[in-house]
Amino acid sequence: MYKYDEYDQSIVEARVEEFREQAERRLSGELSEDQFKPLRLMNGLYLQLHAYMLRIAIPYGTLSSRQMRMLAHIARKYDRDYGHFTTRQNLQYNWIKLEDAADILAELATVEMHAIQTSGNCIRNISSDQFAGAAADEVTDPRPWAELLRQWSTFHPEFTYLPRKFKIAVIASEEDRAAVKLHDIGLQIRRNEAGEVGFRVFVGGGMGRTPMIAPLIRDFLPKEDFLSYMEACLRVYNRYGRRDNMYKARIKILIHELGADEYRRQVEEEFLHVKTLGLDPPAGEFERIAAFFAPPAYETGLPDEIDLSDPDFASWVEQNVHAHKQPGHAIVTISLKPVGGIPGDASSAQMDLMADLAEQYSFDELRVTHAQNIVLPHVAKRDLHTIWKKLDAAGLATPNLDLVSDIIACPGLDYCSLANARSIPVAQKIAQRFASLDRQRDLGEVKLKISGCINACGHHHAGHIGILGVDRKGEENYQLSFGGSGAEDTSIAKIIGPGFSEDGVVDAVEKALETYRELRTEGERFLDTYRRVGLAPFKEAIYG
Repeated sequence: MYKYDEYDQSIVEARVEEFREQAERRLSGELSEDQFKPLRLMNGLYLQLHAYMLRIAIPYGTLSSRQMRMLAHIARKYDRDYGHFTTRQNLQYNWIKLEDAADILAELATVEMHAIQTSGNCIRNISSDQFAGAAADEVTDPRPWAELLRQWSTFHPEFTYLPRKFKIAVIASEEDRAAVKLHDIGLQIRRNEAGEVGFRVFVGGGMGRTPMIAPLIRDFLPKEDFLSYMEACLRVYNRYGRRDNMYKARIKILIHELGADEYRRQVEEEFLHVKTLGLDPPAGEFERIAAFFAPPAYETGLPDEIDLSDPDFASWVEQNVHAHKQPGHAIVTISLKPVGGIPGDASSAQMDLMADLAEQYSFDELRVTHAQNIVLPHVAKRDLHTIWKKLDAAGLATPNLDLVSDIIACPGLDYCSLANARSIPVAQKIAQRFASLDRQRDLGEVKLKISGCINACGHHHAGHIGILGVDRKGEENYQLSFGGSGAEDTSIAKIIGPGFSEDGVVDAVEKALETYRELRTEGERFLDTYRRVGLAPFKEAIYG
């Protein structure tokens, strides 16, 4: 993984001291909250319902055991002994005191971490495939390109005050594990017919109030033009983005109004100019970055067989373990979705354990997934049973990846000042309703996602089943949507009808899934059946 040089470190340390002085001025009353707000947001600090929330950047979801231990330490010392992993591959602390914020950032800086550009109208944390560098189906490791984007975008003077926040994702597989078409810019690394590496460029996706799937803007962008083209894409947006109306300030709205063809034309025109500016790094600089992502020193000749005589272990392997490009190795997903738990939360003790496992069994590397789980990317198959036993003892071995209890949920009205309804209790009740692992496995892949407001931090638009909490005359009401996907078959979920109470939406989900069981054909997921038969039979079962 990437290691800071003296420039990275000095930038982060300078930002910490700058923010320390700003926080002290707020605490003394020299700055009002209105004056302090843009300063704290530039450092990932939000004022939520009950306390400050601090969002920590985890670029492209990759972190070391040392960094995970620091996150555990901060949870113990400054928060309530836990952290919340997010859909942007970041981590949030929900109970921060303002007087501690600068000290937290200073401690993070000692392990090459920060909260820069985790908030505000700037280019946010670059996300990527959680299996990057390990997946058998990738063209190349996408993380060096994500790191190049991180360095280019950090404190970019032209893009520090964009019309709205801006999110970029990079993958290198046909299977989309990062929802690239639902990003402001989504990049898919591929090879052309000549075998050259380049990018398929999607621009103008997003969720929130107006969900849209990004159109294809460039089918093949040569890698030599990568940064210049990104610069051109952002320049056109920055030039025309609606700063007069925050609801129309996203690039998806601009492209919708201009049309993809006209946006493409303007980007290509701008690109011809930008290319003359020398923004694209020399090959040697990219090679320097890529060297940090060299494959680990895998042990060769390891057995590929796994003893699955223990049925509980076998269930976990089947659901939470994926194929690795290196023989004798596997990718392990650690579920942060125990039945009755809060999706994405991990205690300091659990974080310490995951750090220990990464150090001992996964070449000192962990990944955060956009589905709010944790990955050990490089595990020898011979060690799987030992890892499972240790995870099981810590409540981290729930074998439910991509099943109905593997729910994405935002913090909702329990924490967030923007939320209209609670997300966490709904997620817990659904997981408890489907607590039987046999029942979950019979239902198969069901991606259920819950948001507590229209901002869609729980990605409900991309759920096979999506739930949106709204305020209806002072009461929490939950809208149910079907048919979304954040994978390579990207689609936006459709609202099925009138909303429900908290308990009512749990009942509705159960009725929908029982209807699916009755209607499915061999091998069909819930999403496949819904797409084949349409809404009518589900609506009839739910509403009568």
